[in-house]
Amino acid sequence: MYVVLAVLGLISCQPKSADQHLETIPKENLLEVLLKGNERFADDHPLHPDQTLERLRELSVGQHPVAAIVSCSDSRVPPELVFDQGLGDLFVIRNAGNIVGDYEIGSLEYAIEHLEVPLVIILGHTKCGAIGAFVDHDHDHSHHYSEYIQKIIDFISSEEEEQALPRDIPDFYEKAIEANVLHGVHALKENLPLVNDLIEQKKLKVVGAIYNMETGKVRILEEN
Repeated sequence: MYVVLAVLGLISCQPKSADQHLETIPKENLLEVLLKGNERFADDHPLHPDQTLERLRELSVGQHPVAAIVSCSDSRVPPELVFDQGLGDLFVIRNAGNIVGDYEIGSLEYAIEHLEVPLVIILGHTKCGAIGAFVDHDHDHSHHYSEYIQKIIDFISSEEEEQALPRDIPDFYEKAIEANVLHGVHALKENLPLVNDLIEQKKLKVVGAIYNMETGKVRILEEN
């Protein structure tokens, strides 16, 4: 009886994954840990780690995020929830269409150089409205958008990855979403020389990913 209680006591004292802060995890395992968090989210069993007032107070002296994520502003794609993470874990940059331009690259440079994040994720999603507007405009230039929405469409249209896509493929919309993500990966590597150096030194990983709005699951894209 006493032996059983002692064993149960030892088990209960083991740290749960929700108690382990991301900054304590080896950097080579971080992507796997985030994808495990996404599995919990998609399976409707999130742990909601690091979302306490105590954690908030700990972070008041400084931040040490382990990943920088460029994500769409779409209200249905909050990275902290999608990856089941908490306060201080992710450095998130959001805009309509998760595009990676000068401002986003500047924010990523800060995250990589000053915060020393070892992981960058360019995160697109299915049913993206910004990419949908680009697709509609690409097929019908007679449709008029407001000035600033048109700027987003023009930016996406200018991406080499989008221009290389055949227009007659049946899944053009889905492929356009992927191409936009890959453009973000390529743009970061091309504009920040330190990124490629850090990747070669295995101090940084940069990946593109797609979040499925229906399943809640994140899929890592393979670069062409």
